[in-house]
Amino acid sequence: MIFENYDRIVFAGDSVTSMGSNQPVGEGLRDNVGFGFVRVIENLLSAFYPEVILRITNCGVSGDTTVQLLDRYDHHVVDLKPDWVAICIGINEVWRQFDSPAMQELHVSPEQYRANVEEMIRRVKDTVKGILILSPYMMEPNREDPMRKRMDEYVEVSRQIAEKHGCIFVDFQKMYDEYCQIRHNCYIAWDRIHPNQVGATLMACEVLKHCGFDFGRLAGTGSL
Repeated sequence: MIFENYDRIVFAGDSVTSMGSNQPVGEGLRDNVGFGFVRVIENLLSAFYPEVILRITNCGVSGDTTVQLLDRYDHHVVDLKPDWVAICIGINEVWRQFDSPAMQELHVSPEQYRANVEEMIRRVKDTVKGILILSPYMMEPNREDPMRKRMDEYVEVSRQIAEKHGCIFVDFQKMYDEYCQIRHNCYIAWDRIHPNQVGATLMACEVLKHCGFDFGRLAGTGSL
């Protein structure tokens, strides 16, 4: 596994990352880290790797686009001195274009999205062990749906950014596309965005698959 004892992993993003976390920085006891995929990641790491002590920090804030995240990035990410940074942002870039079409000051183009995420990478790349880019997504299998079609543009930009900067890329969109071939998206989220616990588990497992996590390893099985 890529994470080592006492590593601090900071998750930066919007409501999909936050999911009820203590904003803008949530960690520690009780539900401070929220109840979304970040919580499930912490649960799985603690259950499968009890000998590895990790500090999981949730810096997701509901409603954020890359503009708001970049504005608070130094204080809420860089200053925390993370060993790993996971960035999951871009959904509100698309959402605002559809729920607030006349408020163009809220819209973030794919080009600006690219520039903002690349700036986030630049601000931490020399001080962290690694960066994970977690793609935006929409749980909509119809790729001709206007919102899904627009989302695909941002997913592709996130992929290009990860490849350019040598980041670990986690494709949530691909994962949900495959799952929704079997079960309808309403099984996970009525709004096609905010996942229930099933979706949070899928997302957590998808992240950990890219981190050398051994799903066959569990305390009490004799594999430790």
